Amino acid sequence: MKIQIINGPNLNLLGKREPEIYGNENFETYFENLKKRFPSVELHYFQSNVEGEIVSKLQEIGFSFDGIVLNAASYTHTSIAIHDAIGAIKTPVVEVHISNVYAREEFRHKSIITANCKGLITGFGLESYAMALGYLVSRSS
Repeated sequence: MKIQIINGPNLNLLGKREPEIYGNENFETYFENLKKRFPSVELHYFQSNVEGEIVSKLQEIGFSFDGIVLNAASYTHTSIAIHDAIGAIKTPVVEVHISNVYAREEFRHKSIITANCKGLITGFGLESYAMALGYLVSRSS
């Protein structure tokens, strides 16, 4: 089973950026932990601050991978291009957010991409990724 994790803008700053919201751990360290927790899954990781690179990655793996865990970050609220890319591929996408977006600023309450995703997991810190992986693994069993 191959699953791609895609992180959007500013998530390369995890561990440094607003630790009161996002925690103190960087994603690379957490990713190594995920690989240990899901040894039967071939996990891949991609992060970009550029919308078009995220669209290109979705298109690149969207017909060959078994699942995608996507934290589009601020593009969640603005990107019709990412919404359309998710709708154009066959690989199921689970949208995740580290913080509870509904407990934050009003503009974060609206996701443009959720309608094309299998589901949404928000507010469980980095554990949101493990929850999404758990879903994708269970649906393939």
